[in-house]
Amino acid sequence: MKITHLLFATGILLTMLILPSCLDDDDDVSRLYPNALVTVKEAADETVYFQLDETTTLLPVNITSHPFDSKEVRALVNYEEVDDSSEEYDQAVKVNWIDSIRTKPMAPNLGEDNDNEYGNDPVEIVSDWVTIAEDGYLTLRFRTMWSQLGITHYVNLIPTNNPENPYEVQFKHDANGDVSGRVGDGLVAFRLDQLPDTEGETVKLKLIWDSFNGEKSMEFDYRTRAATPASSAIAAARSVIPLK
Repeated sequence: MKITHLLFATGILLTMLILPSCLDDDDDVSRLYPNALVTVKEAADETVYFQLDETTTLLPVNITSHPFDSKEVRALVNYEEVDDSSEEYDQAVKVNWIDSIRTKPMAPNLGEDNDNEYGNDPVEIVSDWVTIAEDGYLTLRFRTMWSQLGITHYVNLIPTNNPENPYEVQFKHDANGDVSGRVGDGLVAFRLDQLPDTEGETVKLKLIWDSFNGEKSMEFDYRTRAATPASSAIAAARSVIPLK
């Protein structure tokens, strides 16, 4: 997966992080910021709905066609609850705006070839509300150096194949030689369906990465994604299609 200034591609997040508000209307200000991180899904009848957390589903009543070409993706969204019928979903909502996050599967562990294939350039993982293991995904906000030359960066998530911890994964970053410039953030989400089934239990998912100060780690509460009333109607063979 190539990433070129993900933060700037996700302009809403940039606004959320650095834009000083000069608006007087509290409602207008609140609409500038995402108030949820969701998985955008499509039911068997082509209804678009959002997975808000492990169990809660939202029906966006003002979205009549899939905004991301039927791809299941993680996304930042600003929405308001409405009184419309939510059908089999938990809550009807009106979407003010939605912005997709790069969404992709995990990559295979290649052993001694990992650094050659995936890079070992440093990043920092930002402890933030969008850095979370949820609904079968690990969504990460990461920080590194970006130049103004438009050079493509590559990020991947691989299993460490640790025999003592099957829920240990590693974030890999290939800066493609772009190792100077200013600090910038990116967002990416990885589908975790290659990890062993937790069989309904919540386990500790351990993430490791190479930071600017050496190897670091972080733990997340993780549970294998379970079917919801809405998702149970989706064809079992449907797969995640990563954004290009």
